Order: sequence, then C-alpha cells, then structure tokens
Amino acid sequence: MNTIIAFILMFGLLVFIHEFGHMIFAKRAGMLVREFAIGFGPKVFDFTKNETVYTIRLLPIGGYVRVAGEDPEIIELKPGHHIGIEFNDEGKVKNIIVNNKDKHPNARVIEVEYVDLDHDLVIEGYDVGEHEEKLKFDVDRKADFIMDEVRTQIAPYDRQFASKSVGKRAMQLFAGPMMNFLLALLIFCIIGLIHGVPVKNALIGEVHPDTPAEEAGIQSGDEIVQLNGEQISTWDKFTSIIENNPEKEVDLTVKRGDKTESLAVVPAKVELQEDMYIGQVGVTPAFEKSFFRSFTYGIDQTYDITKLILTNLGMLITGQYSIEMLSGPVGIYDATDQVVQTGFMNFMMWTAMLSINLGIVNLVPLPALDGGRLLFVGIEAVRGKPIDPQKEGLVHFVGFALLMLLMIVVTWNDIQRLFL
Repeated sequence: MNTIIAFILMFGLLVFIHEFGHMIFAKRAGMLVREFAIGFGPKVFDFTKNETVYTIRLLPIGGYVRVAGEDPEIIELKPGHHIGIEFNDEGKVKNIIVNNKDKHPNARVIEVEYVDLDHDLVIEGYDVGEHEEKLKFDVDRKADFIMDEVRTQIAPYDRQFASKSVGKRAMQLFAGPMMNFLLALLIFCIIGLIHGVPVKNALIGEVHPDTPAEEAGIQSGDEIVQLNGEQISTWDKFTSIIENNPEKEVDLTVKRGDKTESLAVVPAKVELQEDMYIGQVGVTPAFEKSFFRSFTYGIDQTYDITKLILTNLGMLITGQYSIEMLSGPVGIYDATDQVVQTGFMNFMMWTAMLSINLGIVNLVPLPALDGGRLLFVGIEAVRGKPIDPQKEGLVHFVGFALLMLLMIVVTWNDIQRLFL
C-alpha cells in the first residue's frame, strides 16, 4: 500500500509540474487553455475554473494541456445550417446552439449564411423561413458553442496557439521540461537542507560492516590525504582512484585526529553493467548542513544526473543499449517499490531523477513530444512561414501512435522481467 501511494503521488507530481509549466506559459502568452489533464483515456474526475477544464483520466501514462487552435474543436457552421442563438446584456451572442434547440426555448433560431468566430466575430443569416432581411449579430469573445449540451468556449484567433510569436510558442512548449528540471533542483536542495551535503574533502562519514574498508581499519572521521603516494584533496578524486583499481591493493594515508596512519585496502570488484566493473571499499562521505551549499549541491546533482541520462540516451540511440533495457510504468512502479523500502530520502532522490528523465525525454525531437513540436517551430523560424498545419498534425498523429506502440512493447518487457 505504501508503494501504491508513493507511486501515485510521485507520478501525479511529475506530470502535474510538467503540464503546469505548459499551462502557465500558455496563459501568460494569452492563449486559451481548454483542458489540463493528468492521465489519458476516460475522465475519472473533472471541474472547470477560469475557462479551463481540469481532468483526471483513467490511464496513468502521462498528461497533456490542450490549447485552443491545436485540435479541431468546434464544428464548422456552413450556409444553410439552422442554429439557435442567445444574447447577453450587451446584445451580443453568448450561446451558439447547434442541436437540441428545443431545450433552449428562449433561443432565436436563424439560418446561417456566414460565420466568422476567429477574426470578425460575427454571425450573418436570416430568420428561418424569411430571406428578405439579412441579419448580422456580433459575437461575444467568450461565447459558448453548445453541441449535444456540451459547452465549448470559442477562441478568437488572437487566443489560439498559432497566433502567437515563434518565441512565445517555443517557450510554451519548453516550459514543461523546464519545470521538471526546476522540480529536480528543488528536491535536491531540500535533500541538502535536511540531510546535509557531502563535504568537499575526502572525509569518511560511515564505514559499512563486512567491507574492505572495515577490514583495512578505516574509521569514521578519518580523512584520506594520500592514495598510492598521490595527494588527495577531494572526495571525487578519492573515489575515482578506488573505482579504477578493483581487486588491486591501494596504499592509504589517513589523518586521524592529530595523527596520520598508513593503511592498505583492496577495493572489491563490483559489476555496474555487462563487462563494466569498478572498485568499491564500502564507505560514504561525511555530511555537513549548509544553507548555501545546499543550493550548489542541488545544481551539481541536477547537472550530473542530466549528463548521465544524456549519455545513456546516446548509447540507446547508437545501439549500445537495447530496447529491452527501457522501462515503462510497470518497470518504474517495480523500481519505486524497491526504492521506497530504503527510506524517504532515497525516494525523494528517485523522484528527482525521474523528473529530469521526463524533462529530457520530452525534449527528444520526436513527433508528438515537446521536442518534436519545438522542431517544427524551429523550422518555421528558419523558413519564415509555418508548415501546413494538416501535415504537421498528421506527423504528430503518426508519432503518437508509434509512441503508444513503444509503450506497449516496453510494458510487455516490464511484465516479463517481473514474472520470469
């Protein structure tokens, strides 16, 4: 049960912060945000506030922000259509009723001749059965389009995604991944404030039992000052030498209080992945609590994990990693279960790592991802004109279908790993 709650909270936070970035920058740019969704598929819960419908959907495999102009959203009214219209106190059309007009007895029914809900915001037509006098009605900028008793607010062109500058559209698309990086940075800073940050010098914090370090006589509080005669001033340099010497004796000089001790340790050989080994002695660094260093620690951790994920992504693209090594929601749930058992701090660290991973994956220039859409905006900036929206939409549709297929394959691999 703890794992289920942790996974739901973690997944919800990562998707919420990502989509919140898209939404907040869309609204800042003046775009009409129609829907803010967590999950895909059928609605489980929804409410409307400030023009936006907030929904939780059944399938926990992502989320989305739907901005006006990105999808076909309002039926096209053609000459000859009979519609009902209702007015606000200023005499402008506030409701455009497409069907079920009998449920709106106060609506004026007209036969449409011309409609422009993007620029001029007008409806022209005739009273049904009368074609002598053409009528013209101004439409309110926030009028509702009612189809099957479902309301959809109209979006004048200046509130649609395509109307905004290249810079504003690019920022709206980049904002989601950006928020994931900022979330990871914040989590690492909190970890630093609560747990402390590693000291810069090679000061031993904890010696794990039954490890080469314990056998060699290394103690908590020891400061490593030399390795094989080489001066050591940082923890990174100490670990680098240890990792490069698996099963090879290393001579240590440690500072213990006011004295120095000479010790020898043989790092254990640990397999990171197939045919890749490092040395480990079984120690962790000492920690200190520092408000300022917590922020530098957050920046360093975010940078290091970003670099690691990019390296692994590059190895996947070049074929050094197979698709079988990828994990989907099932694999992430299983890994989360293992992390939760090790404590809350490790769970926070895991959440930050997944947040960075989500940000990077979404920036990959593939159709349907933020990176793919940014690529089209970039092409528009170079060409000086946008690509045909229908062609771009088709590319994203195919890309989304392929991503769903990949998700199925990855999920199947996750299930096989669990039960084989």
